[in-house]
Amino acid sequence: MKDICIPIPHFEENQIAEVAVTVNGKKQHFNFRVESFPWSLHTDDNQNRDDPDVSDKILTLRNMIETYDRNWELIQIFTPKSDSHFIQVLFRQRQTAKIS
Repeated sequence: MKDICIPIPHFEENQIAEVAVTVNGKKQHFNFRVESFPWSLHTDDNQNRDDPDVSDKILTLRNMIETYDRNWELIQIFTPKSDSHFIQVLFRQRQTAKIS
């Protein structure tokens, strides 16, 4: 098993959660961050359209993720509601080889 799901109550967007895990007596620390990115496009090309093309949204999201801080790696993209203006994305801070 490579992943463990840990529900964190009241974890809001743009916050950092620090998680310490001990495996076989070795402690590791992980930092997670949830970011909110625009999901409804408000460009001149899309202002007259009620629902911008999903592929436009995906390309915009892809660009935001690709240009995101390289010290953080993509973990999960959450499914937005149909009327959402934002999409939430979970990142984990990249690890340096520190195990105690």
